[in-house]
Amino acid sequence: MTRKLFAGQRVRALRTARGLSQTRMASDLGISISYLNLIERDQRPLSAAFLLKLAGAYDLDLRALADGETSEAAEALVKIFTDPRLIGIDVPRAELRDLAARQPSIAQALIRLAETAPAQDAPPESPLTQVLALLEGCGNHFPEIDSAAEVLADELRLSGGDLGAAVVDRLRARHSLAVRVMPMDVLSTSLRRLDLHARQLQLSESLDAASRSFAAAVQLALIELKPQIEAAAGALPTPLARRAGVQALAKYAAAAILMPYGRFLAACEATGYDVELLQARFGRGLEQIAHRLTTLGRPGARGVPFFLVRIDRAGTISKRFAPFSPSPLPRPGQSGCALWNLHGAFAAPGQMQRQLVELEDGHRFLTLARTVRTTAGPWGSQPPIFAIGIGAEARHAASLAWSAGLDLSGPAVPIGPGCVACHRADCRQRGLPPASAHLAFDEHIRGLTPFRFTKD
Repeated sequence: MTRKLFAGQRVRALRTARGLSQTRMASDLGISISYLNLIERDQRPLSAAFLLKLAGAYDLDLRALADGETSEAAEALVKIFTDPRLIGIDVPRAELRDLAARQPSIAQALIRLAETAPAQDAPPESPLTQVLALLEGCGNHFPEIDSAAEVLADELRLSGGDLGAAVVDRLRARHSLAVRVMPMDVLSTSLRRLDLHARQLQLSESLDAASRSFAAAVQLALIELKPQIEAAAGALPTPLARRAGVQALAKYAAAAILMPYGRFLAACEATGYDVELLQARFGRGLEQIAHRLTTLGRPGARGVPFFLVRIDRAGTISKRFAPFSPSPLPRPGQSGCALWNLHGAFAAPGQMQRQLVELEDGHRFLTLARTVRTTAGPWGSQPPIFAIGIGAEARHAASLAWSAGLDLSGPAVPIGPGCVACHRADCRQRGLPPASAHLAFDEHIRGLTPFRFTKD
């Protein structure tokens, strides 16, 4: 049975944010004022017809009214109620989900109180954490950077079809910067170095062709798109975080130059988001294509929403983009799920692996995973190797070429965002109990795992 969607608070927030009266919104949507009033008071669910009218009238992304924000708020409330100071006050997760859905303002007030409460001996938030919060808060989409990069890419195409070569030519002709590939024994500790005295952008010979042109595009972005990059990074709270933000957004801008939004989205839709075809068409590496897939959030021209994660053999996350919620990605600093084939990609280097997975709440995702090597090295050395995982909700599978032959209604691999955030009691792979669980111990029973716990 399909669960009814009650989102009166969010409809009211949308109306007030646009300065509309109930009379005006009802007129815009072609419904009665009394019906709109019932919706805002959660006495009527949001019907499909109402949602379509809402999206058409206000160019609204319907995901803003779906479960993403509610699920994220519910998880934040669960974390709050695991505080040791609240031991003995057992609030079921179902009640917290209901609070997040029906009273989002109260939920957000509780979350803000918890976030702003003085923490004892809490380490300061790192600049990288602050940058990640900015990226996720903006849905990993920065329209001013994308628009400026698209204009720049159109100018570059006038000099030829190869954007990578055009970037190098523009650095030389307009900015008097020559791009030079340096031997590893000369550039032994860097992959990219700007030498302003020699007017050179020096790149390590260990970089492949796609990485070299990307590094050149980063430098061009830092020169010609600096105002847009600094404006976006200006939202970060500390000088060090803003410097880290400029570095991260320069890479975003470089991808937007080499894979301009309109052309890239059109290619995605034409190929069914076939990542290997997109690599060939744009001359990019898998990681660059995967990263670009997470940025397609332009209003009126959105792509399929993807998440991205990069891990090493130990499961350490070095890159994470989750522009929507829920997702199977663990939070930074936590370990992921061993049942997700992302962690098995190292056993078959270079082979693309797909998997249909399902979270505890029933959300399904179609995922791809493959290893990548970041740089070459001298003979006999072991270059760094990582695994890249991307995925989208299974409801988007019809748009994905790599869903062919899969029974999307059949069994899916049950996974979670890591043991500490997963409540599957029957998972034999479990290594830790959930952080919010009520543990029970009985010397007479040994279950499938050493941990016995209740969800609520």
